Amino acid sequence: MSETDSAERAWEQEVEALKAMLEALLFSAAGPVSVEQLAEACEMPLDTTREALRSLELEYGSSRRGFAICFVAGGYRMMTCPEYADAIRRLGKEEKQPQPLSRASLEVLAIIAYKQPATRAEIDNIRGVSSDSALRTLLDRGLIEEAGRKPVIGRPMLYCTTSEFLLRFGLLSLEDLPPVDAGPA
Repeated sequence: MSETDSAERAWEQEVEALKAMLEALLFSAAGPVSVEQLAEACEMPLDTTREALRSLELEYGSSRRGFAICFVAGGYRMMTCPEYADAIRRLGKEEKQPQPLSRASLEVLAIIAYKQPATRAEIDNIRGVSSDSALRTLLDRGLIEEAGRKPVIGRPMLYCTTSEFLLRFGLLSLEDLPPVDAGPA
């Protein structure tokens, strides 16, 4: 075996070890993990980590697996394939899904997502009714968070969406929100 072949084999083994480590990190992570966080945890260069992630994505995509590595909410996450949701549910291993959001909560969430940061008064003005209950629900579920205070008289609280919002709605960033329909001209 030549020196070049030996070096190439050593490199392939190092990449395979990195891919296994990435799988372990993504499997154990509670949420999306950035490439930078993964590279730091693996003590590997960013480019090498990116290359290994791409390789894993291709491997999972080209074979029939029950899971995939997905880029969502600014990071990578290991997720089960949607076509197996019924089987997972039957097994009883799926996390208990939260109750669906009420129409009022969805309205408030949409206003915050498109207008953020937004105050309660601004949200109430758009909706025409009080949004206190919906805001509490969205805060409790981690879909919105307090983002400081508006520098006006009374210093009202500002609200914005969280990475959990992006994750739950399958968005990479707020730029992926659908455009607001301006309505009839």
